[in-house]
Amino acid sequence: EPPRQELLRRINRAPNATAALVRLRAELLTQLADHPDFRALDADLHHLFTSWFNPGFLELHEITWDSSAQLLEKIIQHEAVHAIDGWDDLRRRLQPDRRCFAFFHPQLPNEPLIFVEVALLPEIPAVIAPLVDKKAETVHQTSQYKVAAFYSISNCEPGLRGVSMGNFLIKRVAEQLHAEFPGIKTFVTLSPIPGFIDWVAAGADISDEKAGIQLKPALRLAREQSLETLDLASRSWAERLSAGWHPDTASEKEKSALLCLASIYLALGSAGRNGNPVAKFHLGNGAKLHQINWAGDLSKKGLRQSASLMVNYLYDLSSVEENHERFTHGEIDYSRAVGRLMQV
Repeated sequence: EPPRQELLRRINRAPNATAALVRLRAELLTQLADHPDFRALDADLHHLFTSWFNPGFLELHEITWDSSAQLLEKIIQHEAVHAIDGWDDLRRRLQPDRRCFAFFHPQLPNEPLIFVEVALLPEIPAVIAPLVDKKAETVHQTSQYKVAAFYSISNCEPGLRGVSMGNFLIKRVAEQLHAEFPGIKTFVTLSPIPGFIDWVAAGADISDEKAGIQLKPALRLAREQSLETLDLASRSWAERLSAGWHPDTASEKEKSALLCLASIYLALGSAGRNGNPVAKFHLGNGAKLHQINWAGDLSKKGLRQSASLMVNYLYDLSSVEENHERFTHGEIDYSRAVGRLMQV
């Protein structure tokens, strides 16, 4: 063990030292490109943080409108998936049919480390807009809560990058919600697909010899036909959007091509080195690739990064451990509906 690790442990005994070390690593991460010799120190900090921020030490707390103003401001500041448009927007996201939970560490009592936002709904959502609409009506009847949809998860501490907490947060929240609302049987996400269009523009290749990923001939043909339909080589995606491309006016061939490529990307390529990071996170947690939704996110960001497509990952609490084990061996659990999208 490097002597530096014992030094860091001793530093950590000082008052407020844990927060200082987290800030140190956040600064360190910005310097690695110019100072590769810092990587050894980064590795030591990451090693120690993995122990110090073990989920067994973390405290789960619900964020409510009655939480401190300082804490609520941090939620607004750190929301990384669907920006919070001021206090009215935040108030709507904390109504009875919306929940927000965060992990805290005893040494950083007023600093949320990671938080997740949840919508309690009658059915699985396919579109994000109603979930983040600050004017949407609040559903107070708990009998209508059948589905808990995790629609945003955000890390608050750059210095804890690479320290796994999100998977434990989702499972803990699911268990707590199920205890509070026994009628909720379904736990899903409504997730973006960052990088999907970039992957398509680069040729939609998922092959990874190390992970043993190769497309079968029929799927290679489907991929090639889909790429030919989109023809991004002659006209880029940015140019298409500038010319007014929209899911509502897209042709059926374009829709089929995009859904086919997305299903291949997520259902077959997620276990590979270049798999989608959001898919890797949820599938690695033991979720199932349940559904790919057309026109799920019509924001500029959604159109740009994924042609508006969004995904439901299903968390079946009785099978997450089995799915996690399968994913570590390169197997991805996906629904028949996703499988059918691979055929154009």
